[in-house]
Amino acid sequence: MENGNSNNNHTINGNYETAGKVITCKAAVAYGPGQPLVVEEILVDPPKAMEVRLRILFTSICHTDLSAWQGENEAQRVFPRILGHEASGLIESVGEGVTDLKPGDHVVPIFNGECGKCAYCKSDKTNLCERFRVNPFKSVMTNDGKTRFSTKEGGKPIYHFLNTSTFSEYTVLDSGCVVKIDSQAPLKKMTLLSCGVSTGLGAVWNTADVQAGATIAVFGLGAVGLAVVEGARARGATKIIGVDINPEKRTKGEAIGITDFINPNDVDKPVHLVIREMTGGGVHYSFECAGNLDVLREAFLSTHDGWGMTVVLGIHPSPRLLPLHPMELFDGRRIVGSVFGDFKGKTQLPAFAKQCMSGEVKLDEFITHELPFNKINEAFQLLIDGKSLRCLLHL
Repeated sequence: MENGNSNNNHTINGNYETAGKVITCKAAVAYGPGQPLVVEEILVDPPKAMEVRLRILFTSICHTDLSAWQGENEAQRVFPRILGHEASGLIESVGEGVTDLKPGDHVVPIFNGECGKCAYCKSDKTNLCERFRVNPFKSVMTNDGKTRFSTKEGGKPIYHFLNTSTFSEYTVLDSGCVVKIDSQAPLKKMTLLSCGVSTGLGAVWNTADVQAGATIAVFGLGAVGLAVVEGARARGATKIIGVDINPEKRTKGEAIGITDFINPNDVDKPVHLVIREMTGGGVHYSFECAGNLDVLREAFLSTHDGWGMTVVLGIHPSPRLLPLHPMELFDGRRIVGSVFGDFKGKTQLPAFAKQCMSGEVKLDEFITHELPFNKINEAFQLLIDGKSLRCLLHL
């Protein structure tokens, strides 16, 4: 690495010779939909006003990275691009005007930022932000509409992804998309707070506000779905039903906290009828984590009429609309979406990190594989094959 910090023991003294300079480092660049990522040297510019440059130490792969890499949505096909949005690391340098972060701070990036000043950030009814809300189509920095990445040969622009772009040894983010956490927190595990665990668990704690004694059904037992399970377990739910067509998910689900497992391929009736029979009319809450509209309808119908709530967490790339008739809502069932678990990232994530440190939330089960960064394509294949929840990449 040229002009970079090659310190591998993850200790930082806060005095960077690289501040204000272009850094040459390695990144995994996506050049086209479905093409293997190319780990190569790139150039990373210094942060501009209200931006920060991070040294990424750990990153992992989420299904959102996978769908973007595969080009599932034509409007997202912006290449070359640096994907990735789950990570942890250290502040290398800060741009003009940044006062809440400094070099050496332990941080996690967040794709759904918080400026703290707009009407949305000041409202207690949303965790969206006028400037830094999640936007999968955004590929440049907010400041000037340009990128901070470029190719080493020729200096051609490389585009950003989800306000973060963590598949790089160094990355530049808006300061509103960076959260400072306790320096004693294990950065390796804190990577999970950037997306999957916060999204799933927050949907239980914040969006649905599940209470002790409740019954829930989780459709799709990937990392987000299992984070829902963990959140429900921590809240004292009495019945946690996991639904997945992958039979191997049963073991992982039971390790985290499901009480029952349903494989739709093994039952002779719609899943919602099975769940209604198991629960005396339906669960209090269902969580759709599969990104499939047919699954969403089953999740909706699996809740109890009169008071059931369905929380949508899956990403739906299809142009199809909701498979519901408006009159079905008159039975008292509700449906709501949840972004980043309704956490306000910069405001609430530091406290959540401490809850994880104290053992109130268990994170170990979510990291199923670990690989060096240069094996990122193998990590993608593990996710495609359904073998990993989160494969942690060490940079």
